[in-house]
Amino acid sequence: MALVSFPGTPSPYAQEPEDEEDDGSAKMSFLDHLEELRRRLIVSLIAVTIGFLAAFTFIDRIYAFIMAPLTKVIPGGKFIYTEPSEAFMLQIKGAALVGLLLALPIVSWQAWKFIAPGLYANEKKFAIPFAIFSSVFFICGAAFAHYMVFPWAWAFFGSFSNENLQFMPSIQPVFGMYMRMLLAMGLVFEMPTVVFFLARIGLVTAGTMLRLFKYAILVIFIVAAVLTPGPDVASQCLMAGPMIGLYIVSIGIAWAFQKKKNA
Repeated sequence: MALVSFPGTPSPYAQEPEDEEDDGSAKMSFLDHLEELRRRLIVSLIAVTIGFLAAFTFIDRIYAFIMAPLTKVIPGGKFIYTEPSEAFMLQIKGAALVGLLLALPIVSWQAWKFIAPGLYANEKKFAIPFAIFSSVFFICGAAFAHYMVFPWAWAFFGSFSNENLQFMPSIQPVFGMYMRMLLAMGLVFEMPTVVFFLARIGLVTAGTMLRLFKYAILVIFIVAAVLTPGPDVASQCLMAGPMIGLYIVSIGIAWAFQKKKNA
C-alpha cells in the first residue's frame, strides 16, 4: 500500500541530513597528520622551554625543595658528586622537571587538539576539562611521590648504615631515581582522566572495569613492584594503594560519563 505524504509533514523515507560538525573534521591524509603532530610538538616544546627558563631563575629555591626529602637520611645532610658537570646537570634537570610541570596545561591542550579531528562535535567540548584535570592529577601524583613514596623508599635504603657502613650516595643516580618515581606517579594519577575520555567515546564502560577488577589488582601490584626502587613490601603497597583507589574512582567516572547507547 502506497504511503501518502502531505505537505508540511516529513516523508517516512526521508533521511535526516548528516551533521557535518558531528562527523569530526575533514579527512586528513597521513602527511597532514604528521604536519599536525609536528606543530603540536613544537608548541609543546616552546611551552616547556619557557617553563624551564622561568624555573631556572628560581633554581636555588627549587633545588632546596627537591633536596629536602633526599637529605634527611644522609649523614651531614649532603651528597657527593664525582663528575665535574654532575652538580650543574642536577640544576638543569631540576629546572627541566619544574618547567614540564608548569607547561602541563599547554601540553595537555596540544594533545587534545591533535586528537580532536577524530572526535564528534559533542565530544570536543571536553577540551578545557581534559587540559585542566590532566594537569591537576599529574601534579597530585608528583606531589604524592615527593612527600610520601620517595621518602619512604629513601629511608629504607638509608637504614643499612652501621659502624662498618656509611651511606654516602652520589647525587646523580639518586636524582635520577627521584625523577623516575615522580614522573611515574604523575602518569599513574592520570588514570581518571584517561578513563573519562575513553568512557565518553565508548571504549570503556563501568561494567567492563568491574569485571576486570581482579586482573587490574594483579597488574597494579606488578607495576608498583617495577616502579618502586626498593624491594620492601611497604613501599610497594604505598604505591599500589593509590593506584587501586584511582581505579575504583575511575569505575565511578566511567559509570557517570560513559557513552549512552541509542534506543
